[in-house]
Amino acid sequence: MNFTKDEKFLTVQDHAVSKEVFSLFYNRAYDLLLTDPVPAKENLNNYYLSENYISHTDGKRNFFERIYQGIKRIALRRKVDLLFKQNNTVGTLLDIGCGTGDFLVEAKKSGWATTGYEPNEHAFAKAKAKGITLVKKLSELEAHTFDVITLWHVLEHIPNLEEQIVELNRLLKPGGKLIVAVPNYKSYDAVYYKEYWAAFDVPRHLWHFSQSSIPRIFSLFDFTVDELHPMLFDSFYVSLLSEQYKTGKRNWGKALFVGLRSNVEARNTMEYSSLIYCLSKIN
Repeated sequence: MNFTKDEKFLTVQDHAVSKEVFSLFYNRAYDLLLTDPVPAKENLNNYYLSENYISHTDGKRNFFERIYQGIKRIALRRKVDLLFKQNNTVGTLLDIGCGTGDFLVEAKKSGWATTGYEPNEHAFAKAKAKGITLVKKLSELEAHTFDVITLWHVLEHIPNLEEQIVELNRLLKPGGKLIVAVPNYKSYDAVYYKEYWAAFDVPRHLWHFSQSSIPRIFSLFDFTVDELHPMLFDSFYVSLLSEQYKTGKRNWGKALFVGLRSNVEARNTMEYSSLIYCLSKIN
């Protein structure tokens, strides 16, 4: 795969942690954006060292975090429902980038045989304390083990995209299902907030996908996209963070308006703030 940097798209600051500035380059072949420079592997974890990196905590320290955790509970139930729709029954499930493990806890309650992988040590410890079966390396797992593999806002973080997709192919059973959720840089909220759009989240997000990116890339590895679903809450959450980055304030009213408009604009185009891709392994 050739991820050329065909033209510069935008300059974006890491508003959340380092305050460093990065460039986004457009790749024409896959209709995606690439973060540049990519931090060295040994330094990448430093960009996650923040108490405000909410997906690695179970925090309810303030009103914003309490809302996030409340919405997360609703989203977890919807994710488990989607598992059943894709697989028609319970089975073996691997969640890559499982964070603090709440999705796997919910899936396990519903009868799934669950396994998680989480590279962040802090989140790993929280998940393990909840009784989740975890692995340190995906290479520990046997080939063709899982009926379903999920990556909820994880693919955009992975440095070696091609290597990861090959591994997904190895781990899935023939005909297995892959569920991938990623932000969409062509959504209304992304276009509105531009360099302040929180879902760029450089340099933790190394890849920035459009609707055409996922089918183009995964078709090279014997996957086909079956269904596409919106993540309706994401536009509101991302807009709240984006308002803070842009103005220094949450501006709840403005953010909720932008989030709502983003969802309304996407009804016909499917250009939602985040999208869930349901894929099947062909062979």
